[in-house]
Amino acid sequence: MSKLNQSSYKVLVVVEKIGLIIIALSTIIAMGAEIWSMIKSMSVELSDLLLLFIYLEVFSMVGIYLKSGRLPVRMPLYISIVAIARYMILDMKNLDTFRMLGFSGAVLIIAIAILVIRYGHCKFPYNEGSK
Repeated sequence: MSKLNQSSYKVLVVVEKIGLIIIALSTIIAMGAEIWSMIKSMSVELSDLLLLFIYLEVFSMVGIYLKSGRLPVRMPLYISIVAIARYMILDMKNLDTFRMLGFSGAVLIIAIAILVIRYGHCKFPYNEGSK
């Protein structure tokens, strides 16, 4: 690897780490704001808990990426399922049958994708040295 390529790679790694730290800090701020709004309203609803769960998943994903250097592909899929469920819960009264079926189908497709990815990881595991 040439000196220019090594320097470029180091810059990209630093920018990546800064971006992940910004995402983690933003997630912490968003969690704090959500907790503060629950305290102010003196109520906790299912949508609040699901939103906190989404924040925890994002925070966990950043932690895993910083620790291992690999993006856990299944984590964003889990987050999307929870986000769709949260949207359906919040807008339940305004959803017609076709929209409800569309969202349910999306969740089913994402769940199947998670199963396929999991099967692939079990059947064809990564070598320790590969990234």
